[in-house]
Amino acid sequence: MTGWRIRHEGSPHSIDHVTFDDIVEGIQDGLLDPTDEVMGPGDSEWQPLESHPHFADIVADWQPPPRRDDDEMRLDMNPLIDVALVLLIFFILTTSYASLQRVLAMPDTTKKQPEGPVVVTQERVKQFTIRIRVRQVDGKPVIRVEDEVVSPENLLPTIQRYVRQTNRTEVVLDVEDVDWGTVVMVQDAAKGAGVQRAYFLAKH
Repeated sequence: MTGWRIRHEGSPHSIDHVTFDDIVEGIQDGLLDPTDEVMGPGDSEWQPLESHPHFADIVADWQPPPRRDDDEMRLDMNPLIDVALVLLIFFILTTSYASLQRVLAMPDTTKKQPEGPVVVTQERVKQFTIRIRVRQVDGKPVIRVEDEVVSPENLLPTIQRYVRQTNRTEVVLDVEDVDWGTVVMVQDAAKGAGVQRAYFLAKH
């Protein structure tokens, strides 16, 4: 017999007339497995490559190429999705703020605001405001809306009536010796009645 013969382990079919260099090259290229069987000149039986005296060292030194996992070939979309969500939220907030700027009348920040409390003349008080006077009498607050004594329960509808009758949306609060809770109650009632601005009467 001339040349070498090679076959898969236990296979009845073999490739004949293979050279020694061809087998070595097949091992190094990963085309042959260590369990493939070989029979050379002078061999009486098939032997695995990994145990044949001519190829055992070559098989032992050969390392198969790293197997590439399919997962390594896939693009991880999670970071891309995170960035897209952040950009989407940014654009939504920017668009909403731009819409609000078009709808709302923004104050002019370039104008210098007056310092100190706003001073309202008596003429303006009589012409544009509703006067609410609160005093402490016998330990209880007495509320007057334009000289009309009003109970706390009827304060809101009374102010609403004055707003409708006079078309005034500003009030002057004349309070003295009453607790802060009463003042807040009067302010809330005025706001609920449609009053847009409230002034406190200064004491001299």
